[in-house]
Amino acid sequence: MGLRDVLLRIGAGHPAVLLACLPGATETRLAVEAGLRRRGWPVAASPAAASALVVVGAAGAADEEWVEGLWRQIPSPKARSAVAGAYDVEAALDTLVRPAAAPVPGDGGEHSADHDGPGGHADQGGHRDHDGHDDHDGHGGDDGHGGHGGHDDHDDHDGHGGHDGRDGHDDHGGHGDHGEHHGHGGVVAGLPMAGRADDRDGLRLDRLHLPLGPGLADWPAGLVLDVALQGDVVQHAGVRPLPPPAPGGLPYWDEPWLRAARGAHVPRGTAARRRCAAHLDSAARLLAVSGWPDPAARARRLRDAVLGGAPAREWSAELGRLVRRVRRSRVLRGLTAGLGALPAAGARRFGVTGPALAADGDAYDRLLVWLDDAVRCAAEADDDRPLRPYDRDGPRGRLGGPRAPSDALLDALPELLRGAEFASARVIVASLDPDLDEVGAVVRG
Repeated sequence: MGLRDVLLRIGAGHPAVLLACLPGATETRLAVEAGLRRRGWPVAASPAAASALVVVGAAGAADEEWVEGLWRQIPSPKARSAVAGAYDVEAALDTLVRPAAAPVPGDGGEHSADHDGPGGHADQGGHRDHDGHDDHDGHGGDDGHGGHGGHDDHDDHDGHGGHDGRDGHDDHGGHGDHGEHHGHGGVVAGLPMAGRADDRDGLRLDRLHLPLGPGLADWPAGLVLDVALQGDVVQHAGVRPLPPPAPGGLPYWDEPWLRAARGAHVPRGTAARRRCAAHLDSAARLLAVSGWPDPAARARRLRDAVLGGAPAREWSAELGRLVRRVRRSRVLRGLTAGLGALPAAGARRFGVTGPALAADGDAYDRLLVWLDDAVRCAAEADDDRPLRPYDRDGPRGRLGGPRAPSDALLDALPELLRGAEFASARVIVASLDPDLDEVGAVVRG
């Protein structure tokens, strides 16, 4: 047996899986992440670190380009699968570790195990354009998001790395030639070249246009940001959601409140668990992109215990420990404080409700609001009383209006990004964590 065969066997047994998450597939994504954790398989933070790709959700015609872009960036040997629903997770993951047959000449040593391959090419969706702990974290989380490097926190031993996606060029899912390139810009070898434009001080600096998303780790599914950079500063950002999925069920995170509004009997504990899990999911993303992989993994474990129906007494104490750990870390605060400041007055101007309004502050404040609300929800997780139909406060804000709460978050995002350092952009996005599933549901009426 040659060295290549040994490496293939090792890689096939524990593949590093990159997730390509499609809009409308939140429940499926959660099932895939739980399945990967049960198997002890790492989640890759970028295509270069992956040996397998899992397409999560029902792919449409508009999804093929960026999904195929991710696939091309994964080095061979590699495997691929697709999961259309939570019921299909184990079978889809099993296909990634089938014994590899002899490579077909010209196939680059890869094999594909797609159940539901992406459709044909199509233009992407509309465009919003706005000008005006366990100790010793930081050594690689058990969810595989540990590619951030470490900082030593001598007060609480939390390790923190630089923001994931600092260079921002390798994880864009095949969008390297999107956007306009002005001045002397253009595309060379598939990479956008910088043009010239005036910066804030009136100087002529290189200006680079590039998209962020949709295939980034810990990124809202279906979101594309078209950003213009001068140096490492975001001069402009435009929000371009991918087309929503075909009409189907209710948005996963908002489902209890929307069902109750339609007259269904929904226990208050069901709604409390959904809100608690949503906040933990958002907090995990923010912690991960801030370079805190181990607490992010803990938040995801708690999220899954909450959604799995475990009694609150089994996980509420651990939730409290996580919140205390976050609050006492001066390093985490230093990495997130001051980013994406959104005072309450500004939030109201955009129509923002929910945690982002209550936070009345920056990314760090929004993280604390999520975690504090999760603790409150834990006290109601086993409440069997019916949810009141007029209770419309979902995880991201007030439901039932003409626009989804995440619509307002998307409207606020370009202003929060303008003037921010590029390395901070993903932290700002994660601190709002808009849910494009609920945006699509409102668009479909």
